[in-house]
Amino acid sequence: MSIGASIFLIAVGAILEFAVTVQDSKGFDLNAIGVILMVVGAIGLLISLLWTRRVDPLGTPVRRETVVHERDVI
Repeated sequence: MSIGASIFLIAVGAILEFAVTVQDSKGFDLNAIGVILMVVGAIGLLISLLWTRRVDPLGTPVRRETVVHERDVI
């Protein structure tokens, strides 16, 4: 899940939780669905941020360098 999708889920969940009031809904609760979406979005955001950071055990950012060796062309 990307950072944008996570923020979108959090926003939709917040709208369902705080801005929508439905009376007599049968079978599901929009407020509960809103909380679920916010939790899933927060977990996805946390995982996305950790995935993009990628640190080694010492806490320094991992650098990936590509070494290109030139060949002698005959």
